[in-house]
Amino acid sequence: MGVHEINGSRDELAKCSTTGSPPSSSSLTDLAEKKTAHTTTTEVDADEAVFEHLENELAQYGVNEDQYEEVKRLANSYTLEDTRARIVKIVQIHEHDPNFQHALIEKFKAFLTNMDIDAHPEDHTVLIREVKIEVALITYNSPYAQVRAVVANVDDPMMPSSTVRAWFIGLSFAVLLAFVNQLFSIRQPAIMIGGNIVQILAYPLGTAAARILPDWGVTIRGSRVSLNPGPFSRKEHMLITIMATVGGAAPFTSLIIWTQYLPQFFNQRYAGRFAYQILIGLGTNFIGYGLAGVCRRFLVYPSYCVWPTSLVTIALNTAFHSNTPVRHRGPFGKLVTMSRLRFFFLAFCCMFAYFWLPNVIFQALSIFNWISWISPNNVRLNSVVGFNNGLGLNPWPTFDWNNILHFGSDPLMLPFFTTLNKFAGSFFSLFIILGLWYSNAFNSSYLPLNSNRVFDHFGKLYNVSQAVDADGLFDSAKYEAYSPAFLSAGNINIYIFSFAIYTATLAYAILYQWHEIKLGFSEFYNSMFHPRRSRDRGRYEDVHNRLMGAYKEVPEWWFAAILVLAIICGIAGVAFWPTHTSPGVVFYGIALCIIFIVPIGVIRAMTGIEVSLGILAEFIGGSLVPGNQLAMNYMKAYGMVTASHALSFTNDLKLAHYVKIPPRQTFAVQMTATLVSTFVCTAVLNFQMNNIPGVCTMDAPNRFTCPWVNSFFTASVLWGTIGPRKIFGIAGQYSMLLLGFPLGLAIALAFWTVKRRFPHHSWLRQVHPVVLLSGAIHWAPYNLSYIWPAVPFAYLSWQYFKKKWPGLWSEYNFVLSSALSSGIAVAGLVIFFAIQWPGIQIKWWGNTVSYQGCENKLDTCRLQYLEKGEYFGPRFGEFH
Repeated sequence: MGVHEINGSRDELAKCSTTGSPPSSSSLTDLAEKKTAHTTTTEVDADEAVFEHLENELAQYGVNEDQYEEVKRLANSYTLEDTRARIVKIVQIHEHDPNFQHALIEKFKAFLTNMDIDAHPEDHTVLIREVKIEVALITYNSPYAQVRAVVANVDDPMMPSSTVRAWFIGLSFAVLLAFVNQLFSIRQPAIMIGGNIVQILAYPLGTAAARILPDWGVTIRGSRVSLNPGPFSRKEHMLITIMATVGGAAPFTSLIIWTQYLPQFFNQRYAGRFAYQILIGLGTNFIGYGLAGVCRRFLVYPSYCVWPTSLVTIALNTAFHSNTPVRHRGPFGKLVTMSRLRFFFLAFCCMFAYFWLPNVIFQALSIFNWISWISPNNVRLNSVVGFNNGLGLNPWPTFDWNNILHFGSDPLMLPFFTTLNKFAGSFFSLFIILGLWYSNAFNSSYLPLNSNRVFDHFGKLYNVSQAVDADGLFDSAKYEAYSPAFLSAGNINIYIFSFAIYTATLAYAILYQWHEIKLGFSEFYNSMFHPRRSRDRGRYEDVHNRLMGAYKEVPEWWFAAILVLAIICGIAGVAFWPTHTSPGVVFYGIALCIIFIVPIGVIRAMTGIEVSLGILAEFIGGSLVPGNQLAMNYMKAYGMVTASHALSFTNDLKLAHYVKIPPRQTFAVQMTATLVSTFVCTAVLNFQMNNIPGVCTMDAPNRFTCPWVNSFFTASVLWGTIGPRKIFGIAGQYSMLLLGFPLGLAIALAFWTVKRRFPHHSWLRQVHPVVLLSGAIHWAPYNLSYIWPAVPFAYLSWQYFKKKWPGLWSEYNFVLSSALSSGIAVAGLVIFFAIQWPGIQIKWWGNTVSYQGCENKLDTCRLQYLEKGEYFGPRFGEFH
């Protein structure tokens, strides 16, 4: 967390972290039992007062009874000098942290500037006690209530994790997920199996193995390795989940191979060679690991890197393995005693049953575009309120939780400020899109309002084959005889704010997180050149780093070796086949990733929002090597995808960090699962390419039409072959959009200036410029209907329930998030194979009303239309 241990209290903290104090005699459970046993009114009233006082104390600090006793004991050991020194560090790190309580920062600042406290401490006894408890809580546990809610601040180093049964179950799931996810990734709609389903299935398998397997084993280097080391542990469970999640991710390079190999795309037959496929697959996958190792000191060790998505995974893990009795005050003063596991399965079953209603039986509840039903063919009405093809301005557009979860925007998982900022950015950019369309800026009135497709100057979808030669390289003569590329108003908005978000991200990191980034570089330098000094994690003294200090860390050179080997694989894949691409593109992509990985990583770790480098990689790659789509695709793979992989792997490292899995065991399962997954996915890819007739065409069986591959092909030709110079260059029709780069810098500086001018306005700390911009690019083809419904749920969870019933919120909020997501995932699988795969359709008004008029006719509902033979934009001969 960054708070130094002072005056030799490290041993005291270690004792607090690894042991538990005996339960308080005035615990909530005891008091509740006494209340029912007593018959005297006076005694009942007295116990009621004590009961409510203790409950309020626990609610205020977000801890249980035993933890509260430890915090008070630790606080009593602090001197006033110790307390001040700790507060200085806390304020330095968390002053601009939107997850940290603003009121507490203000309280700490007032404490530091009040010199009367030192002169007359006897006059400030209550304040000193409160501040010491707050400081002790941050040191003893996490500074954040949401982390304290699901992550234990104790550890048992003897608990098994890397066991034979965990490896067998984990690798089995990794192979299964790699096979299924790769096989159905080209289907419309696709089907994916995620980590939550693995957690649910792994638990009965692990517990069955613990009951059935014999205790056979061998002793290796003084440690006994047994088939059955005892009860199935939470660490084994999480290790299996990490292994399966890593293995379930198909290599991004499969998209490159699809577009290279198939005859309807570039027909480069060498792309069917297994060695080529494996080399570029291993290159992109393992470069991410090398960078994840470097990022540990920036994105794993610091406590302000919360990683909200990890908390849901841990909540489900805790639900399966926690036996702690539950007793929390709920609505109407009732005590809630339901266990997390029982609550999970209750919510899971409810969502599983409900999901069939909006997705099979009454689909209008999923796309509840009820305003469009008033006048389905009214272009102006549907442009604003339409769910499918409009901007989605609707008071309540869906009753489908899956739509609310779109792109990981879980309102129960992400902090409220993240959800609200994202909505605000989308809402304000809505008017920019309308302004572009209604003013016919960039000829956008001739195109659909909110499409992510690319069009020609006839208003038709851009036919890339009319601008390239037989080898897929740019053909100037054919291009000049055909058309420039045109974007819809929604897509124009995306590019403006996508350019802005990159400069805003770098500016935000420097303005708000420079101290922490500098600290991470210092620790990385020490780990490379002063290993003994780096072993002292005094600068990261939150409880989880102290507990992880019991395990050997992965040496930096391990990650460095992985990075070097991955680069060699990437270079070999580019150099040994006729790719017409310099191996230097691997280093260009890595350079882009290195520049952005820490800033976007910090933002994702704090807010749950990931800034994709996709558009920037396309822009730079297409500019560096114009006319060569394959070079641009490699740039995207080694820039954008490497960054995305690095952050995913870092997220897994944080998961292991929270659950206290030894780092070297996490490293081993990540490496092994990725290696196995790459080979499995590549084998499945070859089977698909050579055994599915008409694959990636409209005639493909079982809907293997490859929607993502077709979109990838269009993007690769547009930005790689035609190139961004012709679109965004000096003579390009969209050169004005490059003003997005300085706009992002201006936005970040403006908010930073305002926050410094008004430091006591708590709501300003909740304004996050990068998250605002992430909402502004959440368009084409998506819209406000996917964002707004999350806001009320986020408010109820994080602002209402968390404050009114903090114990109840801590116990169930993240479990509920996991249960709802898992119910949707399992129901989706069943619906896919039971309804969609056989082609069963339920046709009635409730399943068709959402697709009437402009909500179904993307190509016809436009603001302006061309007469026969007309075209818009530059005249023939004026573009080249």
